[in-house]
Amino acid sequence: MNRIFAVLSCLCINFFAYASEVPVNYPATESNVSYQQVTALGFRPADARLVYADDNPELQYGLLWLPAESQQGEKAPLVVLIHGGCWLNVFDIQHTWPMSTALAQAGYAVWSLEYRRTGDPGGGWPGTFEDIKSGLSYLPKLGDYPLDLERVAIAGHSAGGHLALLAGSGFEEATAVVGLAAITDIIEYSKGGNSCQTAAPPFMGGTYEQKPEAYAAANPAGKSLHPNTVLLQGDLDNIVPLHQSSLLEITPRVQEGAGHFDWVHPGTVAFQRLLDNLDEILNP
Repeated sequence: MNRIFAVLSCLCINFFAYASEVPVNYPATESNVSYQQVTALGFRPADARLVYADDNPELQYGLLWLPAESQQGEKAPLVVLIHGGCWLNVFDIQHTWPMSTALAQAGYAVWSLEYRRTGDPGGGWPGTFEDIKSGLSYLPKLGDYPLDLERVAIAGHSAGGHLALLAGSGFEEATAVVGLAAITDIIEYSKGGNSCQTAAPPFMGGTYEQKPEAYAAANPAGKSLHPNTVLLQGDLDNIVPLHQSSLLEITPRVQEGAGHFDWVHPGTVAFQRLLDNLDEILNP
């Protein structure tokens, strides 16, 4: 009986080990998806969770996904992913787990950063941005993993796009920076009335009139950005309006029919366009 139980246990372990390697399927879906459609998707757990700073290790960490299939000895290009959520702590890294899974299934390693946000001790400006810089500075410590750190794209969505544009301007090691529905001008954005725009002043610790120097420091539109910066934007985005993508001296690549969350949903045409751009950037 003990031998039978041992055999069955072994079979169960092998089954679950195999099941964890089965790719997650993301069927094609119509454009302009909702946040709820994104959070309902399946995902593969990350391969590693690594703390990049010690002020608040529960929030200052990165999740590393490695490609499901790679040739022996081959190093994978890396996407540093910065999630959005209006800089608010009610929106965390979890809604981008399906996106990270899909990127890994497409052959990319993903270093997805969690960080302190508005509502967290130390979150808001400039603490949030300091976390992103710390997460990027941690990259050399990932040397034990099969990563090609000569091929690195920093990609951020929405408020994460704002942080990616800022961080990329001072991170020469990056091959490119990709803004996905990125907030490009926080001064202009903070004057709007939608639920994300009204989150900008709390993130900054006040209005532009109250904190002009802080806003200037936090504004991608006033910076010299990474020379290989790509802006991907949907024309139906009602959270980060299309107008935001025209406020930099960069021609945006506009996806017709795409809404705000299409870029983080692996079943959309917009996500496929992201993959095409990453392939152009990291696999020339």
